[in-house]
Amino acid sequence: MAGSNGRRSGSFEFGAALFALPDSAFYLLRDIIAERTGIFFDEAKRSLLADKVSELVTANGLSSILDYYYLLRYDSASDEHWTALINRLSVPETFFWRQPEQFEALASIVAGAYYAIDPRRPLRIWSAACCTGEEPVSIALALANAGWLDRMPIEIRATDASPAMVDRAKDALYGERSFRQLPVGLRSEYFESAGPDRWRPRTVLTRIIRYGVANLARRSEFEDLAESDVIFCRNVFIYFGDETIKQVVRVFSERMPTDGCLFLGASESLTRLGVDLELAEIGNAFTYVKEGRRQIVERWRPTPVGTPVAGARPRERS
Repeated sequence: MAGSNGRRSGSFEFGAALFALPDSAFYLLRDIIAERTGIFFDEAKRSLLADKVSELVTANGLSSILDYYYLLRYDSASDEHWTALINRLSVPETFFWRQPEQFEALASIVAGAYYAIDPRRPLRIWSAACCTGEEPVSIALALANAGWLDRMPIEIRATDASPAMVDRAKDALYGERSFRQLPVGLRSEYFESAGPDRWRPRTVLTRIIRYGVANLARRSEFEDLAESDVIFCRNVFIYFGDETIKQVVRVFSERMPTDGCLFLGASESLTRLGVDLELAEIGNAFTYVKEGRRQIVERWRPTPVGTPVAGARPRERS
């Protein structure tokens, strides 16, 4: 630990302390975090990494970030330390109705296509980085508003690597910022007041959502979830390195149903990575599907909820 009268390159000042992040400590910590969580801090994010971990260094009574690396790697309570770090690295910035064209495509086209194949089988949807819950609630809202919750069985699984984020999602208490893009009419119909400037989603939405913790850097924690018919994995890969992205997407492509759909964030793309999924357009939204299925899913058309279904057959699985 350096003195408090100067700042060295790659350091972070916390209170009166100044923690250095030399090359050796940076590379060790960066690589173990990427291996355990998928999150990759390149050189441009070096100061950000120091910022994220310095409070944890202090909280554990340590004198350097290198000591903190050894704590994560060798301490008998390392699982607890990793949980605290993952909670610290999480970015709780989201809101309802983010990229609404994807929710609209799900509710107006995808749900109807699956219903036409087998109306008795649950439509399974996975929100793979649910953060504080706005995404899975938006999914449920879109399907409820289109009338599907009364028409077909629907299951939504919502997970995050951060237990703290999952706890907040389960609590389902939202302030004004979460509603900055949701149409006022939908807010009035599907949310109820829970105190000054606080709202909760109505039971009609929350009853079909099940929350849990799952780390995308650990295949065993999410490979069963990857069998979902629709996967929302949005604004996650922007934090991952290319190799981690390819590893995760490989599980998706192996486990997704034949006509499964993967929705990513607006700034995320898989086309340069050579993965076994191809980009398709459904309605006004883009999605990734298994190779050879693009033309099939692009022929799906909006299905009015009241349309009777004839000749339903079991859905083809991969």
